[in-house]
Amino acid sequence: MPESSSSATLTAPEAGALPDPVPSRRFLITGGAGFLGINLVRHLRARGHEVTSLDIVPFDYPDMKDQIRVIDGDIRDRAAVERAMEGVDHVIHTAAALPLYKPEDILSTDIEGTKNILDVALERGVDRMIHVSTTAVYGIPDHHPLLETDRVRGVGPYGVAKVRAEEICREYREKGLCVPIIRPKSFIGPERLGVFALFYDWAKDGRGFPMIGNGKNRYQLLDVEDLCDAIYLCAFLDRDRVNDVFNIGAKEFATMREDYQAVLDRAGFGKKIVATPAGPIIWTLRILEAMKLSPLYKWVYETACEDSFVSTEKAERVLGFVPKYSNQDALIRNYEWYLANLDKFRNSSGVSHRVPWKQGILGIAKLFF
Repeated sequence: MPESSSSATLTAPEAGALPDPVPSRRFLITGGAGFLGINLVRHLRARGHEVTSLDIVPFDYPDMKDQIRVIDGDIRDRAAVERAMEGVDHVIHTAAALPLYKPEDILSTDIEGTKNILDVALERGVDRMIHVSTTAVYGIPDHHPLLETDRVRGVGPYGVAKVRAEEICREYREKGLCVPIIRPKSFIGPERLGVFALFYDWAKDGRGFPMIGNGKNRYQLLDVEDLCDAIYLCAFLDRDRVNDVFNIGAKEFATMREDYQAVLDRAGFGKKIVATPAGPIIWTLRILEAMKLSPLYKWVYETACEDSFVSTEKAERVLGFVPKYSNQDALIRNYEWYLANLDKFRNSSGVSHRVPWKQGILGIAKLFF
């Protein structure tokens, strides 16, 4: 890759005021072949930056493959991490084993893999390592909105691993590494499938959709483009300003029923979101999960009927973060991408956000809506 050049010095700008011009930088994206990864690749390349992707999954995006450096490897493999971090200025750490992975893989990837990234970044003198965490670190909270200073408590192996990963990030801050921590709400947009593909599949086939509970709870989402903007701010604002933790989410969101109904309205079949009794449904989903007959995991179905939203005031004040998309905007944008690209993934499935999850017995339930 060609040498990077810097044409500006960062000197504590006003919130959201990026250097002008923004210096060209060499980025490593861990998990570059994933949903967030590919959106970041496109975001950075469109702004003239050089990108290396490190991912255990092959990078199979024809529009970007020839524009970046691709390293196929596991973040748990120190040698692969060292190879990927050669000549890198900034690291954006998105790689993680998601909740549908085996517990041992979640813990080793999300904890030991993160430590590998931090260790090599410190050793190589990387300017900053932006860690993409999750609001799942708050567990199942008893109040809203959630603040960055609220207690963290992971639910399940994924939540536990993400909490520990943040603790390790703070340890490396003490060693002198700049480590912004981003806690995004569930984010959607182009390339996002996973559990959302189940909803979109029902919508395109003219089905209503069952909501756990009455749907009157408020559940904040996030468009991936807004997440990329927040990460970009953390990459180029003053180090002392960004060396902190930030909640990131949509500014505008209504109730679950209203936001998801917008997709059914866009589908055009006159179908509605259907309320269901939360208690019996949650117990049923627990049993189905234990029997491996449902793709939904505990953190999804036990929070779906609860309020779930964070304060983005700190990101707005410190970073100048201004989200462009509401919940409904983001859901409809993702749904339209789903319809336009359906032939590319119609017969695929897996456990990542890039492919539809197998519906299991829920595919039969679809017939009744």
